[in-house]
Amino acid sequence: MISASGLDSRSVILDSTIAVLRDRILPGLQKEIPSKKIAAMSRNDVSREVKAFATQFLSNQGIELNLLDQRDLVGALTNGLLGVETKQTPPPSQTPATTSGFTPPTADPEPEPEPVQRPVEKPMGTASRMSVDQAKRKLQPLILERIDTSAAARMAREDLARDLKSIVGELLIEMKMQLNAAERVEFVEQLLNDMLGLGPLEPLLADENISEVMVNGPKQVYCESKGRLTLTDITFRDNAHVLSIATRIVTAIGRRIDESSPLCDARLMDGSRVNIIIPPLAIDGPSITIRKFSKKKITLDAMIKFGSMSPQMAQVLRIVGRCRLNILISGGTGSGKTTLLNALSQMIDHGERIVTIEDAAELQLQQPHVVRLETRPANLEGHGEITMRDLLKNCLRMRPDRIIVGETRGGEAIDMLQAMNTGHDGSLSTVHANRPREAIMRLENMVGLGGANLAPRAIRQQIASAVDMIIQVSRMRDGSRRITHISEVIGMEGEVIAMQDLFVCEVTGELPDGRLTVEFKNNGLRPFCLPKASYYGLEKDLLEAMS
Repeated sequence: MISASGLDSRSVILDSTIAVLRDRILPGLQKEIPSKKIAAMSRNDVSREVKAFATQFLSNQGIELNLLDQRDLVGALTNGLLGVETKQTPPPSQTPATTSGFTPPTADPEPEPEPVQRPVEKPMGTASRMSVDQAKRKLQPLILERIDTSAAARMAREDLARDLKSIVGELLIEMKMQLNAAERVEFVEQLLNDMLGLGPLEPLLADENISEVMVNGPKQVYCESKGRLTLTDITFRDNAHVLSIATRIVTAIGRRIDESSPLCDARLMDGSRVNIIIPPLAIDGPSITIRKFSKKKITLDAMIKFGSMSPQMAQVLRIVGRCRLNILISGGTGSGKTTLLNALSQMIDHGERIVTIEDAAELQLQQPHVVRLETRPANLEGHGEITMRDLLKNCLRMRPDRIIVGETRGGEAIDMLQAMNTGHDGSLSTVHANRPREAIMRLENMVGLGGANLAPRAIRQQIASAVDMIIQVSRMRDGSRRITHISEVIGMEGEVIAMQDLFVCEVTGELPDGRLTVEFKNNGLRPFCLPKASYYGLEKDLLEAMS
C-alpha cells in the first residue's frame, strides 16, 4: 500500500507517485465507467465521475493528497480514460505523467472529439476585456468542479493564485481557448476576488479616491469620488451573485442576511461600514452600500487643507477637546460626521479609558486604552438582541473616562444624557440633523422614544445641562464637506434651550468649475465654556483663538 499521509506540499509528492496511483486506479475505473457510458458523457461529467471514484479509493487505502495533487490525479485519470476510448493511446503505465496533470497534445492528425472553440474576434480596444469575460463565463464552472472550495478558502492568496494559474492553463488547452499572458493574469485575479474577496467590487475598494460604493442590483454599481456620484462599468452575473457577496460580508462578522432577516448593518475586515438590504424589501435585487474605511488618518490640520474649516475653528476644537466638553456632531447622511468624530478623538489624552458604542464598529481611535462595543441583532428565534441602550447601561459599569456613541438614533439618548450629567465629561456622539437647533429637537424627541416619563421642560433641562457644544457639518452641492456651525448650548431661557453660534460658514459665490467659495465667520462672542477652559489652564489660548 502506498501511503502519502502527512504530506502537505506538492514538492514532496513526486510525479512518479501520481503515475503509480493512476496505474492502480485506472483499471477499476474502466470497469466502473464502461465505454458506452463514456461515449454519452461530456468531459466535465467524466471528470466528476472520476473524482468521486478516486476520492473513494484514496479514502479506502488511507492515502492523503493535498488539493493540487488530487486535481493532478483526477486530470491524469480523466485523460487516461478518455485516451483509451478515443485515441487508443498506450496503457497508462507507458504514458508519462506531467506535472500539470494532463497529457500534452500530440501531432495526431485525427480530429478531436470535442469541437474547437475559437476566440471571437472583437473590435480593437475591447478584445482583451471581452476575451477575459468570455473565458470566465465558460471556465469558472469547470474550475469550481476541480477544486475543493472549502480548502481553497483557507489557503493563502499567493498559494491559491499559483494553483489557479495551473488549472486555468490546463483548461485553456482542453477547451482550445486562447488568452495572452496579461489576460491570464487578469482572469486569475478575478477568480481570486470571487473566491477570497468581494468579486467585482475589489477594484473599487482598492481605489483610494473612491469613498463610497453603491450596488443597486446586479447591473448597476455607482461610486462616489470627490463628492460626485458616477456609474461604473462594474456588473455582477445576476442577483444570486450579488447575494453571494452580501452573505460573505455578513458571515465574516457572525451576522446573517436572508428572507427572514432581509436587512443588515455590517463591516468589512478593514473597518469599512456596510449596509445590505435584499428582496423582498429591495424590489430590483440586493442592494449593498459600502462606506469605505479611509487608510489615511484625517486630522484637523488635514481638514483645514481640504477647506472644511478655518484655522481658527480648528484651534477652538482642539481646545474644547482637551477641556472635556460634551460634544454632539450633527449632520446629514454622508456629511462627514464620523470623520470629524475621529479627528476630534485625537485630542483625548492617552491616559484615559475610552468606551465606544456602535451599531457597526468603524471608529478609528489612536489611544491605547479603548474598549469597542458593538450591537448584536436577534437570532432566528427573535432572541439575543443587544441594543445600543443595553451597551450604554453596561458601559457605565466599566469605569469609562469618556463614552463615545457612534450615532444616537433612539431611546439610548436618555441614557447618554444621564451619563453626561453624572461625571462622564468629554463624551462624544453624532446625530442626524440639518441645523444645530434641529439637533436639539431630535435629541428631545429621541428621549421621548426611550420611554422616559418626563415633562418637556425637564427633558430640555437635561439636554441643556448635558450637551456643551454642537458642531454642524454639511455636504454642499459641489460635493465638498464643511463645518457650517460651531454652536454652544448656554442654558435655558424660559422654556427654550439657549444657544450661541461661535462660528458660521457662509457661501459667497461659485467658481467656473462648479466649486463653491465660502467664508468662515467668527462672530466674536465670548465662549460660554471659558470657565472650563480656565480650569484646564487653556483660557488664554481659547480667547486668542476667538480673537
